[in-house]
Amino acid sequence: MSEPQAEAPQTQSGAVPDNDKVPAYSWYALGVLVVVYVLNFIDRQILSILANDIKLDLGVEDDYLGFLYGTAFAVFYALFGIPLGRLADSWKRIRLMSLGLALWSAMTALSGFARNAATLTVARIGVGVGEATASPAAYSLISDWFPARLRATALAIYSSGLYIGGGVSLLIGGLVVENWNAAYPDGGPLGLAGWQAAFLAVGIPGLLLALWVLTLREPVRGAIDGLPTPEDPHPFRGFVNELLQVIPPFTVIGAALRGLPALAINLAGAAFFAVAAVLLSRAVPATSSLVPGISDQWLFLGVGYYAVFSWAISLKSRDLPTFRLTWGSPAFLTIVLGYGTVAFIAYSASYWGAPYAERALGADKSDLGWFLGAPSAVAGFLGVILGGRLADYLLERFQTGRIWVVLFGLLASVPPLVVAYNTPSLPLFYVASFLAQLTSASALGAAAATSQALVLPRMRGLATATFFLSTTLVGLGIGPFMAGYVSATNGDDLSFGIMSTLVVVPIGFVLLIAALKLVPAAASSVVERARAAGEPIP
Repeated sequence: MSEPQAEAPQTQSGAVPDNDKVPAYSWYALGVLVVVYVLNFIDRQILSILANDIKLDLGVEDDYLGFLYGTAFAVFYALFGIPLGRLADSWKRIRLMSLGLALWSAMTALSGFARNAATLTVARIGVGVGEATASPAAYSLISDWFPARLRATALAIYSSGLYIGGGVSLLIGGLVVENWNAAYPDGGPLGLAGWQAAFLAVGIPGLLLALWVLTLREPVRGAIDGLPTPEDPHPFRGFVNELLQVIPPFTVIGAALRGLPALAINLAGAAFFAVAAVLLSRAVPATSSLVPGISDQWLFLGVGYYAVFSWAISLKSRDLPTFRLTWGSPAFLTIVLGYGTVAFIAYSASYWGAPYAERALGADKSDLGWFLGAPSAVAGFLGVILGGRLADYLLERFQTGRIWVVLFGLLASVPPLVVAYNTPSLPLFYVASFLAQLTSASALGAAAATSQALVLPRMRGLATATFFLSTTLVGLGIGPFMAGYVSATNGDDLSFGIMSTLVVVPIGFVLLIAALKLVPAAASSVVERARAAGEPIP
């Protein structure tokens, strides 16, 4: 359950000598980025510890809580990541990150004033859009602050913020809620409850941090590799073009600009996903609905999948080689979707762990921070590091080595999850949750590296974007909602809800078994397949 690290590009001729000492400023700037990423995941994950209080105060059900954490965030995070990633390649990255940080922090603080589900949903959308700026800008900055020999280390340090923030969010949220409610049992200043105060406590500091980030110096793009790149005189042109391809309703304009056949295909896709959203709303009705007759879960997912469809079709016409090596490659799709099933289970367990322990096992909020949040941070960090190292070790011995690690991450996390959500013992729940996080995190590096190995270097950015789409729109977008929906329709039985997400294990198993057969041949024929699609390779 996390985000893939970009592979560091090789040092080019004319670059700054790779063995030169890294300036102290680069380490300082990296430290600032880590703080940003920690806050990123505090703001994202704090919903977990606040879920039961939100449910009680707003009168919502578990399916809405799953939608709020997953789909409402995931769709906009994934889709805006594409145009904002393009903007990070052409505009001032420091400014972009500062603006994004200010936006998601303001939206987190706005959540503290929510009096109904609609306001929380809008705030969650804003958090998703703002956070979509973080990693594209950070990856690019780190590559210009550190030489190739240290980029993997620098990216690993940056990524540690994910696990630190996720764990710390439970600690901060629990402490704020318990102390606030103890001091103001009937509501504090402005009538705010403890969960609202917690949103304000983690949102407001981000606005100050945004000013700190703005003081960082923008490095010269590519200079450290001997390829200084002048500033784009029209930095927003590519951003607008990507908006037209992926963000509805601009997608209709983008399709029309490509001609009537493209417009017809686009509108047919829109109609298909609209009908699917209506049918799913009737078959699996959720409790929240912004549009009469269509539940928010399927409305948002319908928009998200239509947007991905529009982007993929436009990519086929704009860049056929990249399309053929990603969306047109069964090997690429099996590994990306196979990891998506790992994320499906991991995101569900990560979000619902604290509400379940509090509701079913009687855990205190403050204890959850120490015994669930902190160990989960350690488990995730160890899992992703050890899994990545094991994947590289096995790859040196046989071509499918990395895929076996992904398969391990899928299957090995099942037994501890079954134990965690069926034991009456709170200590055993903590231990089993630690093991589940450790094993599922081990799959990330192997899956991300495999997807990168199936494309040309110039395509790695789009390959990463596609990887994000799978982990968010499949894993985050459906997993937490499914667990919440099953719980809400079965007497608030969160144990049954989490267990229901294991239905994707056979699907992931089949996909990854197929990847074992398809990936070796695909990885060895990347250049040939790209050339056949029109790539100008000598």
